[in-house]
Amino acid sequence: MKDTLKKLKKEFELALKNVQDLSDLENLEQRFFSRKSGEFTNIMKSLKDLSGDAKKEMGQLANTVKEELEKVFVQKKEILEKEQIAHLLEEESLDVTQVSLPVMKRGHLHPMSLIHKELEELFTSMGFMVVDGPELESDHYNFEALNIPKTHPARDGHDTFFIKDHPDWVMRTHTSPVQVRAMQKYGAPLRTVVPGRCFRNEATDASHEHTLFQMEGLIIDKEINISNLIGVMKGLLEGILKQEVKVRLRPGFFPFVEPGFEMDMQCLVCKGKGCGACKHSGWVEIIPCGLVHPHVIEAGGLDPKVYSGFAFGLGSMRLAMQRYGIEDIRHLMGGDLRFLKQF
Repeated sequence: MKDTLKKLKKEFELALKNVQDLSDLENLEQRFFSRKSGEFTNIMKSLKDLSGDAKKEMGQLANTVKEELEKVFVQKKEILEKEQIAHLLEEESLDVTQVSLPVMKRGHLHPMSLIHKELEELFTSMGFMVVDGPELESDHYNFEALNIPKTHPARDGHDTFFIKDHPDWVMRTHTSPVQVRAMQKYGAPLRTVVPGRCFRNEATDASHEHTLFQMEGLIIDKEINISNLIGVMKGLLEGILKQEVKVRLRPGFFPFVEPGFEMDMQCLVCKGKGCGACKHSGWVEIIPCGLVHPHVIEAGGLDPKVYSGFAFGLGSMRLAMQRYGIEDIRHLMGGDLRFLKQF
């Protein structure tokens, strides 16, 4: 047993001299000190075959040799760890003479985000609540519940993106579907606005985009009339544009309102002279609106004999163009930093 311990000690010392890094040292530890199959573990297991006094003597000797080797092992490990840290510091040293990197400029809100933020604050101050709805919408809410059946010619004017293999689902063409959703959820009286994106499969030009932002508005209560509609719309425009605006109301057809109107405002980009933003007419179609059709009120779960209301669809992208003097709507979704940095 003594000879076995002496031989094991020499093997350990020789192997320790050949250790080059912490990985080698870990292999050495497993070979000699592993609790399952290490060399010293096997020696301790063999003590059971010795007699009483011999077992005690060899046990003490084995523990003494193991403690000596473990001490040497720890010293070697400390040396290798210090060498490794020094090597890493040498590779990753910090050059304090390096010129500092330029400070990145902070980003800012998109002009549409700014407009919608102001609109939401304006409407909440007037007692409206802000709600949201899905962009992937059902045919029922996007058309049927808004008094636009499948055979209605008004569907052709929406240039709808239909979902392949799912004919009852569309990318919403307006934010108006939330009118019915809001009535079903909140009942009446109701004052709500719905900002969000809409999608239409149409050719783009200076005043039209395939992805557009709208803000739907809805008031449902008793004895609502056209005077209420005009007062709210004019207050809205002057509140967001920070100036008095000239508006006109002309008849317009929308299946979900009766009667329906187009509220135009004099173009602020060209001061009414005519430009690309106003189709060279001097006027901008800004707010389609009207009194809510009884069929829509019924679809919302309310009695049209008791409740009436008005709805409007604010073209918030065109409003942003008027606010900031933007002559082409395509700039707003183009992602050109030279344009966006102006805001």
